[in-house]
Amino acid sequence: MTQVVEQPWFWPLTIAVLVLLAGAVFVYIRRRTPLERALAEIAFERIEGLVIPNADEGEIQIDQLLLTSQGLLILEIKEVRGTVFGSDKMSDWTVIADDRRFTFPNPQPALYDRIAAVRQIVRQVPVEGRVLFLDGAEFTKGVPSLACSLEQLVADFGEVDRNAAKFKIEAFRPHWELIRKAAG
Repeated sequence: MTQVVEQPWFWPLTIAVLVLLAGAVFVYIRRRTPLERALAEIAFERIEGLVIPNADEGEIQIDQLLLTSQGLLILEIKEVRGTVFGSDKMSDWTVIADDRRFTFPNPQPALYDRIAAVRQIVRQVPVEGRVLFLDGAEFTKGVPSLACSLEQLVADFGEVDRNAAKFKIEAFRPHWELIRKAAG
């Protein structure tokens, strides 16, 4: 009968490796930006920089397309700091920050076009769109209908029970693959 002799360095080395691994995982999680954490919380899959056909024989670009438990979500991300003045009916929105003031076109009409292009491909799946304003943007006169913050995005599209949501995701998966094929 053979006897196994344990090396005196085995357990201290194993514990040291596990501590280092746990530390590396902790650092990785803490380094993720608030945006990355929010997207990981709501999205089961994600495509960035997607180009698909649109209704007028052209193409349309989508910054972020997310597969969520509620369907597909198109995100247009705005990184602006300051007070944002905009509404559903205004053609231009204005940002006032410190000593700067600038305007940009209302992003919602373009978002409606992106939603329509995705719906044309996946007709039987809910498709939503949001203009996501990251921290530093404040709407003092009311938030337009498709604009939101990170917190609101997670509140609207977050899933408490991710295991239960997997059944919904599997129902959406064939349509998700249609989008991938349309992008070529």
